[in-house]
Amino acid sequence: MIKIKEVKTRKDIRNFINFPLKLYKNNKYYVPSLYSSEKAIFKKDYPYNENTLSKFYLAYKDNKIVGRIEVILSYPSNKKWNQKRVRFTRFDSINDQEVANALFDKAKEFAISQGMNQINGPLGYSDLEREGLLISGFNYLNTYQEQYNYPYYQNLIENYGFRKEVDWLEHRLFKPKPIPDKISNLINFLNKKYNLRVLTIKSKKELLDKYADKIFDLIDDSYDGLYQTVPLTKNQISYIVKDFKTILNTDLIRLVVDKNDDLIAFGFCLPSLSDALKGSKGKLTNLLTLYKLLKALSKPQKIDFCLIGVRKDYRSAGIATLLLVEVMNLMNENEFDYCETNLTLETNTPIINCWKRFDSIYHKRRRCYIYDINENNTENK
Repeated sequence: MIKIKEVKTRKDIRNFINFPLKLYKNNKYYVPSLYSSEKAIFKKDYPYNENTLSKFYLAYKDNKIVGRIEVILSYPSNKKWNQKRVRFTRFDSINDQEVANALFDKAKEFAISQGMNQINGPLGYSDLEREGLLISGFNYLNTYQEQYNYPYYQNLIENYGFRKEVDWLEHRLFKPKPIPDKISNLINFLNKKYNLRVLTIKSKKELLDKYADKIFDLIDDSYDGLYQTVPLTKNQISYIVKDFKTILNTDLIRLVVDKNDDLIAFGFCLPSLSDALKGSKGKLTNLLTLYKLLKALSKPQKIDFCLIGVRKDYRSAGIATLLLVEVMNLMNENEFDYCETNLTLETNTPIINCWKRFDSIYHKRRRCYIYDINENNTENK
């Protein structure tokens, strides 16, 4: 028999955070979240608590923890998209359909209690968190920014009655061959037509003091129509900046401004932290882990293309290609092995075509699911 318990005590919180660490203990592709970041979501002053309601649940079988799930009611998302949804995230389970069913039953119970009619996920509080279920590419090391999961998760979710809503693709970009003349000509054309300048940032202070607000304004503008995105509050932005400040490397950031010095695009790469953190259990108390992390930050061998944004009125101008050429130049100058792109919506044809212009492979796919409560009101078998 499966017992579901809501997370309430400090011990429950530790068990919730530690469960995936035990589940993936011997998996060489799994990269844990930082323990401190996971613990922060349970604090009363966690900034996303301003406009969301969350519940955390643990599943027990024979007095042993066998699964977990977080359910989020995002008021901004429902208002923006005119929906009645709750999101699920941090879903982890042993390969047992009964366990998964019990967790999703609890999510459904919460959704109904709040007057909602759909459940979707995996999705976090915002678009800047881990999202999507890995459904292909299980033999690649996970990036720090995204979540790894076992292949059987797909069956557990779909057998419950979830169906696909959207997929994301991930690509790996390799050291470039000489940039083709047609791409070089395009870049020269863009620079002359729009009088653009690509900025390199000298310090984190310059980035945060001079451009942080402009970057987040541009994120709201360029990401506005993308799947299930939500606007961020000032407190949430401050928290994100603080959370990422340590791992930012200004050498890997490019900003594009027009003739009026208005920000029209940005490209953020981060040092790859996957190798440094994969055996850390999310904690930085081990001296070897700390050494690996500091080395990855100061002398990265691989990078992750974390974010790219282009202002709406420049979206069809080819600015993404300009930013990607900058990344290619970074790879050549620093002898990086490769660059991981993280998530691109399968419907985002301009960006996907941008990756195809260079030496790249499509190697991972992630899926977000939707569950209609009113259409699935019979007991799951």
